[in-house]
Amino acid sequence: MKLAIMLLFYPIITMLVSALVTVISMPLLLRFCQERGLFDMPNERKIHHNKIPRLGGVLFAPATVIGIGVSILVMMALKDNWLPSMAEPALFLFFGMFLIYIIGLLDDILGLDAKIKFGTQLVASFFMPFCHLYINNLYGFCGIYEISTWVGYPLTILLSLLIINAFNLIDGIDGLASGLGVIALGVYSYLFASLGSVVFTVFSMGLLGTMMAFMYFNLFGNAEKFTKTFMGDTGSLILGYSITYLSIKYSMYNPQVFPVQSCPILVAYTLVLVPVLDLIRVAIERVSIGKGMFTPDKRHIHHLCMAAGMSMHKALAFILSLQFAFDLLNLVLFKYLSVPTTLIVLLNVAVYVLVVILLKKRNV
Repeated sequence: MKLAIMLLFYPIITMLVSALVTVISMPLLLRFCQERGLFDMPNERKIHHNKIPRLGGVLFAPATVIGIGVSILVMMALKDNWLPSMAEPALFLFFGMFLIYIIGLLDDILGLDAKIKFGTQLVASFFMPFCHLYINNLYGFCGIYEISTWVGYPLTILLSLLIINAFNLIDGIDGLASGLGVIALGVYSYLFASLGSVVFTVFSMGLLGTMMAFMYFNLFGNAEKFTKTFMGDTGSLILGYSITYLSIKYSMYNPQVFPVQSCPILVAYTLVLVPVLDLIRVAIERVSIGKGMFTPDKRHIHHLCMAAGMSMHKALAFILSLQFAFDLLNLVLFKYLSVPTTLIVLLNVAVYVLVVILLKKRNV
């Protein structure tokens, strides 16, 4: 089968199967949560006022894997060959994802100490450079291009922890973490397809299908009828880890694998811009008043939106629109106006800070 057809055929199969598995399995999972009392209970920090099943994200990894598995079976039946041989480092990387999945599941069911969760995230983040997947080029950001492994390895681990926790902590209103994930996964599906990578297009589309199916239950489910669910830590951690993996894979300078891109690290940064800047801002604000960086409060951007008088759905639309606006802005600035990457990042930070200031001024 020609590559152009493969880049359309197999990803669509994966996306549809992953979405279908999620839709079929979710009612069974919600019934299990109801029987076992596995709910996210309302409190002074929570937006919701009903007890909501919190294990919706448990399906993210299995549904995506099943979707990919069906595509592999179809590939074998049609005698195509888009699946590369599984090298040992790749198996270690999947083990890192498995660790993230297990620690999220245990936290959703039992509740875990923050140090245990962070330690597991740290171990999982080490698997990326261990598998020779790391940031090795900044493509001119701050005048820096190629960087050594001594810099690239710890930088990769730091960025992994940052992105994973950014998606975990911004999951505060219906559809927000999943909506930001859908934007990033949709773009990566297109980008990897344009690079001719069936494998990464299939992975991106599989998780995208799962996320869109989940969003139906998250946004339109009925809490009183137990048809509504949250992704929980299991879902947000898997989502953050997967997007981290795709971001570093796309950003890494490796002309033997992918054609050289103009500035892939700017693309990767832009796709996680809102959750990452929100995490950094909130951490700085907390430390500045003598609180711990991860002390729970209502400082995140969705809290500011709702304090400014927006409904939850309006806050969701506003933040997703903000992320989309940054995507378009950076595309125009870099591709069509040739603005240096460093200036683009500074402009992004300035715009984000201005948005936060305006939201705080409108607090009611």
